[in-house]
Amino acid sequence: MLNETTDEHSGCYHGFFSRVEDTLITNVLRTLGTTGLACYPVGFGCYRINHGNEQHEAALRSYLDRGGNLIDTSANYTDGLSETLAGYVLKDYPRERTIVVTKGGYIQGQNMALAQKHDFPEVVRYQEGLWHCIHPEFLQTQIQLSLDRMQLKKIDVYLLHNPEYFLTEKEHHAGPAPADHEEFYRRVREAFRFLETQVDAGIIGWYGVSSNNFGMPSSEPAMTSVSRCIEEARGLQSGHHFRVVQLPMNLFESGGALEKNNAGRTALEFCDREGIGVLVNRPLNAFYNHRLIRLADFVKPGQQPPGVEALKEILKPLHDIEQRLHTELQAPLAAGGNKGLAATLEEIVPELQSASHWESVAGQHVIRPLHSWLAQCQQRYGRDMRWQAWRQDFIKMVNPLFEDITRHLTSGEQRTSDEVRARLFEAGYPRCNESLSRMAMNVLVHLPGLNCVLNGMRRLKYVADAVGVPELPPVDALTILQNFRRSLETSCFVTG
Repeated sequence: MLNETTDEHSGCYHGFFSRVEDTLITNVLRTLGTTGLACYPVGFGCYRINHGNEQHEAALRSYLDRGGNLIDTSANYTDGLSETLAGYVLKDYPRERTIVVTKGGYIQGQNMALAQKHDFPEVVRYQEGLWHCIHPEFLQTQIQLSLDRMQLKKIDVYLLHNPEYFLTEKEHHAGPAPADHEEFYRRVREAFRFLETQVDAGIIGWYGVSSNNFGMPSSEPAMTSVSRCIEEARGLQSGHHFRVVQLPMNLFESGGALEKNNAGRTALEFCDREGIGVLVNRPLNAFYNHRLIRLADFVKPGQQPPGVEALKEILKPLHDIEQRLHTELQAPLAAGGNKGLAATLEEIVPELQSASHWESVAGQHVIRPLHSWLAQCQQRYGRDMRWQAWRQDFIKMVNPLFEDITRHLTSGEQRTSDEVRARLFEAGYPRCNESLSRMAMNVLVHLPGLNCVLNGMRRLKYVADAVGVPELPPVDALTILQNFRRSLETSCFVTG
């Protein structure tokens, strides 16, 4: 933790539903707008993929081995380690078989130190520890760093990553005003101008924008417009290479398919008409009424969630390895004496209300004290080979264990998943025994104008759940989304 991680499938229940076989799936590739690139309809989202994590590496390899070919990452994902893992895996596959999408704009972690040293122009200081910049001087550093981390000579698609931070920062000061919007698109235009030079140099193939605000109603002050972006690209040259956009979309956040905010068309309709490829993210992580709803099953629908005994089973390997340390070195455990992390977690986890509650308290009350204890033990026992071997085994165990705790807590959210499934059927999805995650993705896969659904799948079983979605029976996706939105507007949705 140590790298905290979550996943769109986090806690997903698989045993009750049908699975796709481990076969190559190559007959459903789609052209990504007018780029000429042919992509699999489900892409591998690398948001919290981490180099050095064997499960993440195995999942990415499985996705590629099954016929998937689009990898979406970013310079800021796990502070560059996501790109590093992508490059480590990609070197074992023919380069022409894969499409690599990465992004730049965030200033965090290593980039924060870089920005403080170089003083880049036009930096948006959004909050402490989070800045943003799309100025060409900054983007040039980001593209080179991405190439180096991924061991590539060329990036297929490069996206400005959430440039709307400029607009949302203005909301903190009673904006944005019309003049702020003009400045925003001027900055986008100058970024595009620079990216055209990178295309000319053969460093990137195509470019675009990833924005969380493309699906907002036009009345929203921080709404971003695909039509205005393409205007800026055309203003530079008729043969521009602005050809890809990315935005969030799921059952609850369907603005990209339903809001007519681009010259009377939705973002999907406008992009389809203009030949712009569309990638969507967060297909299974929906924000509704200020709460995250995971569109997945965590236990068999209708089944009671696991209780205290299941938690003890999860924690048993941790308890055993801690007792090994106490026996071999007589070292005090993390909570003092012979009380370790397992005992602490056995006390606090049953008191937590949800997985998000766990994620909000784990850093301060579990991770930081654990780091401190490890540092103290390293100082005291660092020269003892038994400690070194134990520490390596412990760290290898504890990361997946924290994920197991997340899944354990998330299983209590099955009631919400059952209601989503019921509403999905009422909205017109044909009744079936598919997992909620596969149904939710299947709706998106069959939206006209949408080319690829980016899904976080850090485990082999998540790859198995997602990769076969394009072979599910087609559905009337637009009607289902319209009806689902109408149901949210006309009746209260119970969350938890």
